[in-house]
Amino acid sequence: VALRIADPDSGAALAQGEVGMIEVKGPNVFGGYWRMPEKTKAEFRADGFFITGDLGIIDADGYVHIVGRGKDLIISGGYNIYPKELESEIDALDGVSESAVIGVAHPDFGEGVTAVVVRAPSSQITGAEILGAIAERVAKYKHPKRVIFVDELPRNTMGKVQKNLLRYAYKDLYAS
Repeated sequence: VALRIADPDSGAALAQGEVGMIEVKGPNVFGGYWRMPEKTKAEFRADGFFITGDLGIIDADGYVHIVGRGKDLIISGGYNIYPKELESEIDALDGVSESAVIGVAHPDFGEGVTAVVVRAPSSQITGAEILGAIAERVAKYKHPKRVIFVDELPRNTMGKVQKNLLRYAYKDLYAS
């Protein structure tokens, strides 16, 4: 299997240490979507590489690290923010059961980083406590502009969090 980290738009291979789209090619990579030629064409590069949808980086030792899904990337104030990094920090806190970090349209930043959090049973953790706890471990530009508490995160039948539903539910959060 051949693997490369590529520019999401052009498909050009990126240098080691740069974040880009993970693309794979080989005899064990599926040949396309059943009876969906347009989708197949959109998911494969002209040179045969399959676009996985995952963003990753190859480290100095040659290991691939997945940093998140391309469609979940948040661009706030010109900075790329990977939700998985913030979710890991928030989920590690006492009083938090789980979280989802999303980008929501923001008039000043393009997207506002928003944390949607499920408290652990009997927890009373606040948004201010969450922001305070991650302040030393996460760059300031990545900090959520808002923390929203919910009873549960929406999931599909496979159990994956449906961030698209969260983005839709909070689409007007930062509206002027």
